[in-house]
Amino acid sequence: MSAQNAIVIVGAGHNGLVAAVLLARAGLRVTVLEERPEIGGATKTQYPFAKAPRLGTSTASYLLGLMPPEIMSRTGVRVEVLRRDPHYFLPMLDGRSLLFSTDHEAMREQFLAMFSEEDWRANAALAREIGALRDDLAPSWLTEPMSVGETAERFIRPALREVFVKLVTGTVEDYLARFGFKSEMLVAMYSVTDGFSGLSASFGTPGTGMNFLVHNMCRLPGSDGTWMVAKGGMGAVAKAFADAAKALGVEIITGAKVSRVELEGGVARGVVLEDGRFVACRAVAVNADPFRLRALVGRAALSDNLNSRMDDFARTGTTMKVNMALRDLPTFSCLPERRGQHHGTMHLLPQGPHPMQEIRDGYERVQRGELADFPTIEWYIHTEVDPSLRDPEGHHNAAFFVQWVPYEIKGSSWANEESRYVDHLIGIGERFCPGLRSLVVDTAVLTPPKIESEFGITGGHIHHVDNTIGFDRRMPYATGVAGLYSCSAGCHPAGSVIGAAGHNCAMRLLRDLGIDAARALA
Repeated sequence: MSAQNAIVIVGAGHNGLVAAVLLARAGLRVTVLEERPEIGGATKTQYPFAKAPRLGTSTASYLLGLMPPEIMSRTGVRVEVLRRDPHYFLPMLDGRSLLFSTDHEAMREQFLAMFSEEDWRANAALAREIGALRDDLAPSWLTEPMSVGETAERFIRPALREVFVKLVTGTVEDYLARFGFKSEMLVAMYSVTDGFSGLSASFGTPGTGMNFLVHNMCRLPGSDGTWMVAKGGMGAVAKAFADAAKALGVEIITGAKVSRVELEGGVARGVVLEDGRFVACRAVAVNADPFRLRALVGRAALSDNLNSRMDDFARTGTTMKVNMALRDLPTFSCLPERRGQHHGTMHLLPQGPHPMQEIRDGYERVQRGELADFPTIEWYIHTEVDPSLRDPEGHHNAAFFVQWVPYEIKGSSWANEESRYVDHLIGIGERFCPGLRSLVVDTAVLTPPKIESEFGITGGHIHHVDNTIGFDRRMPYATGVAGLYSCSAGCHPAGSVIGAAGHNCAMRLLRDLGIDAARALA
């Protein structure tokens, strides 16, 4: 095809599809090339259970929280989302529990009965401050990244600038310490779910505060700062953007693996597919992770500075996902009656007198290539919020999101250890919910190597690049090679199902082509 006004996007993940919609709306001819049989990247609804083949589940990414609502308004795409209320459940083996919901009076009563007045005040103060930072920082997510200092100066109100800088460069526990939580378990819960999620990092790691802030940037209508469920599973997100792209004339080709980006005189002129076909274009935007982008173009094509930056932020994944089909909802010993505890994130945390130290010890074991005895687990049962995913037999989908596990197991392998470790994890669930094991109909497990092989993410790192690395330190949209761009989760603002990298890459590409984006997208 002619390269005039033609853009190739490599990968049909959510960021690539967002970019495709915007570039097509600006009048460009867009082709999306996806190596796998289906679109979505890690944003899929699948049917992975042999023993419950009609039970839908979000196998990889599982919640929609961080997508800026402006992306939906600028693309015209609508994704139906469902609020989780309660959104958190903290069960404990000593009989205590805590539900985080919209019923603030009930929450206060639980805090006072199970924890303390100090914890209630600390939680309220944290919510107020994070809400203010979220409001201030939000516009920066849809712009070219700046340094931390420049971001603070331009976007953050003066009274919070120092707090912001310390938060995004420091540790999550130092930030939480400002609020005076009395309960170590609450500090552990917030640190794990927002500070450590997806990271190769633990207590004491600078930048975990950055990940904490990222995970608190939920601004979807009706969310009130909480993560939400996409009706129909996460595949509905990819489908919505793909449908919008196709309506604008975008060609999405699956089963089309790109083997290299063709350069001519140092300029990207097209891509060569694995079967030898050449697709000419004016520019290439790569939705695959930054390391796969480098493999497509060759290390020598990128600047020494960019290569050095990429080498510094290379990590393997440390998260494991155990997708489960359940015949019924589990019963918690600490809260046997059903009060909505199955709707939200159920936090299974070490239960000793010093959970933070136990969590730290578990991380250190994983760093040595060992499996932790009690890793932190976030447990989800989305069919309670979205019954449309249930099968005719009435099964529930569920998942353990496990933090942390090693990419490679010292002295063994995942092939040898996976089944035993999954049984061990279900056993942890049994401590909180006796009889859980009897409810498990089937499992579909994603270890870091399986995340790499099944979703094409280098090292099985769910965020592509650790969210300890932020702002202008992440992968740039413009690679320094003329006509070659990155729109992956490794770019600003962060890794997750956000879509901002696709939006911002499209804006940068249009600017470089001399196209007035505001006029073209009006």
